[in-house]
Amino acid sequence: MTKTVYMDKYPIFSLSIEKNECKYDTIEAILEDLKAKVEAHPIAKFIAVFNNYEHTKSLEGEIAPEILDARNLVFCFGQAIPNSKILAVRPRSIGICETKERFILDFLEAPKEQMHATMESWVKSLINVA
Repeated sequence: MTKTVYMDKYPIFSLSIEKNECKYDTIEAILEDLKAKVEAHPIAKFIAVFNNYEHTKSLEGEIAPEILDARNLVFCFGQAIPNSKILAVRPRSIGICETKERFILDFLEAPKEQMHATMESWVKSLINVA
C-alpha cells in the first residue's frame, strides 16, 4: 500500500494488485467482496456502486487508454455528526480500476485512524495469499 498526495492536497492510499495475485478475476467480484465487508461492518452503510468508466464514456470524456474499467464503491462510516465539517469527508469511496494486468484500488485517507485501518484491511484482503 502506498500513500501519495494527489494535486498537492489529497492524501490517497493505493494498492495495485497483479491479476494473478488477486483473489478475483473481475471487477464485479471485487465489488461484491467489498460490498459484503461494508454490509457486515457494525457501523458502515452501503450506498451505491458508481460506474465511473461508463459515466465518463457517456460524456465523451478522456479515459486513459490503459484503463479498462473504473468504479467506485460508495459507503459511510458515520456514527456521529459532531459538527457540520464532518459531512465534507463523508461518504467514503473506494475506487477500483482495472487495467490489462492489474486491479488498482484507491481511497482518500479517512479522518479516523480506525476507519482508515478498516478500509486498508478490506483492500489488502483481496490479495491471494497462497
